[in-house]
Amino acid sequence: MTITIKPKNKKESEKIKAILKAIEVDFVEDTYDKDFVKKIQKSRLEIEQGDTKKIGLANLWK
Repeated sequence: MTITIKPKNKKESEKIKAILKAIEVDFVEDTYDKDFVKKIQKSRLEIEQGDTKKIGLANLWK
């Protein structure tokens, strides 16, 4: 079973972790690079807006 909890800030996150530890519930924290996520979100927006470039296979790895 998976439950996703999205704390609004670090303080909330720490409280949730303390509660889970107190009631002996195992949990896993997913960490990610916020800058990387922002780049992906920006790229998705560019695709939606049609702001893309077509690159031929001959030029793909140049």
